Amino acid sequence: MKTLSLIPLLFLTACSTTPKLTLRPQQPPPSAMGDIRFPEVVRAYHVGRYADPNDDMVMHEQHALYRVEESTRWDLRPANIGSNGFLPAAPSPRDAAFSPTPVNDAVLAEVNAQRLATIQIMAQSRTLSAALAQFQASLQHVRTNLQETAVLRASIIEMKKRLDALETAPTQPVLSPKSPATESFDSFNP
Repeated sequence: MKTLSLIPLLFLTACSTTPKLTLRPQQPPPSAMGDIRFPEVVRAYHVGRYADPNDDMVMHEQHALYRVEESTRWDLRPANIGSNGFLPAAPSPRDAAFSPTPVNDAVLAEVNAQRLATIQIMAQSRTLSAALAQFQASLQHVRTNLQETAVLRASIIEMKKRLDALETAPTQPVLSPKSPATESFDSFNP
């Protein structure tokens, strides 16, 4: 029976309101901590007038809203801490991203060889571009010649058809006034 009386108390605690969270920008960490932790990133957003989604009887006026975009975190990059009064850190294996590039004769020779190869490739690229432009011009010239040839072939075919039509047409004799056929008819006249 005691457990049944505790159940309403459990429901009463579930109905309690939760405090609203307000975000305020924090001060940057002191300079001594600057090389141990990264500072947090806080951005300000301008919010216009709007009705509260939880209570339609409340309207918020325009204001600035601050949001923590990135919270503070540890700086895990290797560094010498001895200048801050702390013990120097144990030497850690160097990351290639943070180490300077080695400079010796072999590296300089390779860089110079790469530079020379790049210059040669660029010169060949320019030569190839010029040859491509010349090829494009020649191709355009060939296209116009091909179109002209097609027009000429069509006119030759048309002329051949006309010539064939003229050759196959029955030939009609042209009668002249002094031909022998007309003279024979004249001989019958008195």
